[in-house]
Amino acid sequence: MRRDVFQAIADPTRRAIINMIAQQPLNLNSVAENFDVSRPAISKHIKILTECGLIIMKQKGRERYCEAKLDKLNEVSHWVEQYREFWTTKLDALEVYLNQLQADKKAVTPKHKKNAKRK
Repeated sequence: MRRDVFQAIADPTRRAIINMIAQQPLNLNSVAENFDVSRPAISKHIKILTECGLIIMKQKGRERYCEAKLDKLNEVSHWVEQYREFWTTKLDALEVYLNQLQADKKAVTPKHKKNAKRK
């Protein structure tokens, strides 16, 4: 099965694992002891993260350590950025439109109605 970075970050446990490993490389037992799930479940999450290219496994003596390789998260950043730009443009246009409506309303409102409201 081909996995991508979006699958990796879709799961909150995997996001938590990424956050932990980004701080420092950890062995599988160190990762597993931080969660209330079985070690095989953590191993499955680690496998998915490895397949997605977000972590690499390094052998140090008898231990296997997980190290973060977060450059793949740039894919997510680029994807999100296009929608940020889209919505920023739309919201800026909405602001201009609402300001114009408000200006038009002030220009059309007769002065005697404004004075009547003040009394």
